[in-house]
Amino acid sequence: MKIKQLLYAVPMVLFMGCQAESSKQTTDEVVDNGTTKEAHRLLYHFTPPSGWMNDPNGMVYHDGEYHLFYQHNPDSTVWGPMHWGHAVSKDMVQWEHLPIALYPDSLGTIFSGSAVVDLNNTSGLGTADNPPMVAIYTYHNAEGERAGRNDYQTQGIAFSLDRGRSWTKYESNPVLPNPGIRDFRDPKVSWNEEAQKWIMALAVADHISFYSSKNLKEWQHESDFGQGIGAHGGVWECPDLFKMQVNGSGAEKWVLLVSINPGGPNGGSATQYFVGDFDGKRFVLDEQFSADVDEKGIWIDYGRDNYAGVTWSNIPAEDGRRLFMGWMSNWKYANVVPTEKWRSAMTVARTLTLAETSEGLRLLSNPVEELEKLYQNEYTLESQAVASALDISEKMPFRSPALQIDLELELANADGEFAVELSNDQDQKILVGYDAAKNQYFIDRTKAGTHKFSDEFAGIHYGPRLASGAVHTMKLLVDVASVELFADGGKTVMTDIFFPDEEFTNVRLVSQKGNVRINAGKVTDLKSIYNGSL
Repeated sequence: MKIKQLLYAVPMVLFMGCQAESSKQTTDEVVDNGTTKEAHRLLYHFTPPSGWMNDPNGMVYHDGEYHLFYQHNPDSTVWGPMHWGHAVSKDMVQWEHLPIALYPDSLGTIFSGSAVVDLNNTSGLGTADNPPMVAIYTYHNAEGERAGRNDYQTQGIAFSLDRGRSWTKYESNPVLPNPGIRDFRDPKVSWNEEAQKWIMALAVADHISFYSSKNLKEWQHESDFGQGIGAHGGVWECPDLFKMQVNGSGAEKWVLLVSINPGGPNGGSATQYFVGDFDGKRFVLDEQFSADVDEKGIWIDYGRDNYAGVTWSNIPAEDGRRLFMGWMSNWKYANVVPTEKWRSAMTVARTLTLAETSEGLRLLSNPVEELEKLYQNEYTLESQAVASALDISEKMPFRSPALQIDLELELANADGEFAVELSNDQDQKILVGYDAAKNQYFIDRTKAGTHKFSDEFAGIHYGPRLASGAVHTMKLLVDVASVELFADGGKTVMTDIFFPDEEFTNVRLVSQKGNVRINAGKVTDLKSIYNGSL
């Protein structure tokens, strides 16, 4: 996702000499540099060693590694000339930082896109024995934009024959020229087995255009989707199209993710989705989903800070999961949050499933099971009723700013309310709870620490409850500067960041308008991915 008005010029000197490779860094080596000692550096979420980061790009699994590329400005902690940063992981938890993969060149800077493994060498860029990894990305020509042209965004490809360690740009780029549309970007490419061709979902202003190709080099327009459907409070960006089986049935549906900025349910950036069918040419909304979706949109995450998320391609069939990761920030304030040497983090990796809910077909999100590698100490809560407040941390044998909190709570009254309160000794706190009057979950960060950097930051953010009954399940992933809520088995998901002056290590459960009963509960301390113990 990109800022519409570019205020920088990319001198040609940037294109010369910038291909020299820097040394790779593991997450342990990042801590050796001292960068994790600065305030607000997260302990188990992916962050760049230094510089600016936004959208996850090129997410692909290959030869035992999860590749994460990302929008990156290596020379500043604010958005600027975009490169593709690069890291790999064997488990989506511990990351090895690699040299920058793609640099700007004479065609422009390198905006968002995707990567695939061309297993059948349809592109001819590799061999049958060594199929290429191919990156498909947007070139952004800032000079063309400043000149008032409409065709300044085009699509290019690059390929790697050494497991993504080095990249060669295709000599005949761009492979998809611009037909004269100002917002023409973020290609997400996948192989369509039924049609035996590559399909590209491309963000085009207020809709998604689908293109097809037999070889990743020559593209044909197939159809468009989205005008007048779903939320349109801002430009559409960062699409993703994939097929999923509906939980508990043999039915299959296609899911289309579309990020939008602004226009999110709580303001600013967010990612909506659509459920339907795709025949290799056209995406058609599921009839029931079509009746549900309106200009308000249906969202993969109702928090303020999950944007531009897409899924990994080439996940082995024996795994079978649909794995997702998003950028944990919001364009309302992303450039000014109070970090120093680095800026922005990714959400934890999540498993997506498609299921019937009381509201119809919906995507459910839950943290990947690999996060259990980080589990350390564990405290089990006794079953009990809470009339006003329970100080959980008072009885815990450990204190940590990095926790997983699992709760099964039952409301005694239909209008009851509850919240998990995370706080420090400076009376700063964040509340994650449920408002029965609204039938919505919420995150309240009005007193969560410094927010002078932006008038857009402090607030209470709401997400609808998609389950019924008095029993609520909540999983909270808490890190130094973020919280992710997975409620009712992942039916409602919310992600918010925060910046306290002192880490939150106090945990309370607060109840209003009657008792809330803890049926079951557990708090788990998560180790840092920088401690060298994984």
